[in-house]
Amino acid sequence: MEIEVKLKLPDSAAHQKVLSLFSPYHAKTHHQRNTFFDGAAGELSSRRTVLRLRFYENSENVKCMVCLKAKAVIIDGVSRVEEDEEEFDSKIGYECVSNPRKLMEVESRVLKRAKEEFDVAEGGFIGLGGFKNVRNVFEWNGVELEVDETIYDFGTCYEIECESTEPEKVKAMIEALLKENDIDYSYSEVSKFATFRAGKLP
Repeated sequence: MEIEVKLKLPDSAAHQKVLSLFSPYHAKTHHQRNTFFDGAAGELSSRRTVLRLRFYENSENVKCMVCLKAKAVIIDGVSRVEEDEEEFDSKIGYECVSNPRKLMEVESRVLKRAKEEFDVAEGGFIGLGGFKNVRNVFEWNGVELEVDETIYDFGTCYEIECESTEPEKVKAMIEALLKENDIDYSYSEVSKFATFRAGKLP
């Protein structure tokens, strides 16, 4: 179970303020490309699950992760989602984006689980599309903060995320700093994937 604090920033100006505020704690920046898949007959989505390939496109050595995410719930800015993830060959990953049926042929623990547990039939997987995300990571007060700029075809969203086993404590800590610096925010109500599927900004 992945538990994350998710706070939505209203616009680019607030996003820039947050980046500036946390700049002394900057650890790294990830340029991510996320592509999603379902079974051709909706085998995953019908059970509130999605398959994701995430590419970290920071350099020539592209890293890829395959992930099965299920039953996401967001309440009061805290997200809980079942997640199973493993590293994936990036060259094969790009081939699967071009030809999703290839996902049926690739050796992978997560893909094997997706096929068997969700009874993905002969129709195989279909691509749903995706979006890009620029993620700035900060090591701050003993936690890892992720500040996201998510670029959809229909607009851009800004968000602060922080994975924690003590989400309420971490959320209060982040909120206090944002209020102290007059930075507007709200609790995220939907996941990035849900926003993508809705085709409009929340």
